[in-house]
Amino acid sequence: MDALHPRLLTGRFADCFRFYDAVLPPLVGAVRASGSASGPYAHWDVDGQGVLVLFDRAAMAAVAGTADLPAQAPPAQDRSMFVCRVDDVDAALALCLGQGAELAVAACDRPEWGPGLRTAHVRDPEGNLVELQSY
Repeated sequence: MDALHPRLLTGRFADCFRFYDAVLPPLVGAVRASGSASGPYAHWDVDGQGVLVLFDRAAMAAVAGTADLPAQAPPAQDRSMFVCRVDDVDAALALCLGQGAELAVAACDRPEWGPGLRTAHVRDPEGNLVELQSY
């Protein structure tokens, strides 16, 4: 049973689909369980458990009754982050950048967060913050 898993609402479904479809298998061993770049829904699992779901923002707005509201908020601090624990932060960062991610924070050691912790941060095609971490 999938207790919790992130669902990203995206206005750039095809771009985000291609990004996550390329990086999730090597980063965390996720397998696409359903969906395609044509949307409006796709999800990836690890060992049968949900890891990430993409859903078209306009489709969700129609369901939630918010289609008349703006799709983009003014610039603000991030409200969420997708975290991937990986074996090698530097290799994972290179993979993500090679698939079109935007660098947010270069790879660095973060002993103040925990022993042996190393992180890097990127933004997916929609601008969602993704943390790559190893410890």
